[in-house]
Amino acid sequence: MQQIYNIIVEIFNLINEMSPYLLLGFLLAGVMHAFMPKALYSRYLAGNNMRSVVAAALLGIPLPLCSCGVIPTAMSLHREGASKGATVSFLIATPQTGVDSIIATMSLMGLPFAIIRPIAALLTAVFGGQMVNLTDRQTKIHETQCECCCEDETPKSVGLIDRFRDCLHYAFVEMMQDIGKWLVIGLVVAGLITVLVPDSFFAIFKDNTMLSILVVLCIAMPMYICATGSIPIAVALMMKGLTPGAALVLLMAGPACNLASIIVISKALGRKTLVTYLVSIIVGSVLFGIGIDLICPASWFALNVPTSSLYNIEGTSWFSIACTVVLAMLLVNAFLRRHDHCHCHEK
Repeated sequence: MQQIYNIIVEIFNLINEMSPYLLLGFLLAGVMHAFMPKALYSRYLAGNNMRSVVAAALLGIPLPLCSCGVIPTAMSLHREGASKGATVSFLIATPQTGVDSIIATMSLMGLPFAIIRPIAALLTAVFGGQMVNLTDRQTKIHETQCECCCEDETPKSVGLIDRFRDCLHYAFVEMMQDIGKWLVIGLVVAGLITVLVPDSFFAIFKDNTMLSILVVLCIAMPMYICATGSIPIAVALMMKGLTPGAALVLLMAGPACNLASIIVISKALGRKTLVTYLVSIIVGSVLFGIGIDLICPASWFALNVPTSSLYNIEGTSWFSIACTVVLAMLLVNAFLRRHDHCHCHEK
């Protein structure tokens, strides 16, 4: 019974740390969805050149799309004129980050992690997209669609009030429906890890950065976890001794790769592009992981979760508790209405 209590309290502590930032992140995602013109996602993505690849990565990084939801979006961009390299760049960058996950990363893992994470996603995406431009000169992409997602979104209303309504509905209903399940799973897994995994479990990796990175990479790539849901898991593993570099590998490879996306990308873009996609993610995450562990000061990555208050809910601010209550109510509402829309926007 004591362990169950510890797990519940630890999950509660993690939610309290993240809830204010999550609510802000969801709101920002809704603003982007309702007010950013869709034409921007295709206007600058044509051409087999570095400019289109960089533009695709920059457009994809703040978007709240999961590795499944990004597939139909990327195919739509290509049909509207985006090059194959730009499409792959968008596919790599988009699932790894988002305004919600960047803010949540800062709340639990600190500002350096929140800065390095989108930079790593950007450079990895540019590398992968340019590799496609250099190795595959085909410009035709199969019209295969993601079988789990719908093809078209409902057109946005043009009135300002309607756009605000669309913003709030997308942020606190649709986004909650899509991300909420994976966020809850991530928090539960993190609580289990924190309480059940011995403190010395990752001690064997402290002097072997490469081994820890490779182990995490093998575990993360087949996982299906959103960019935000991966944060509490990474935090829990770091508290057990995992290096910051290996934690970054989890944050990069976990959201960007899973079995479902691998199958769809193989069918939609071809096996050659799939290999480039996977190699880019592996090389990018491993290089950034090693760089963080060997170059960056460890003090940069001190966690914001106070271990001294582990299993203790005293001292929690009323504002955080209020945000947690609001977040819980929104999640319950989203779960009850989860069949109201097509799940295409998860990240």
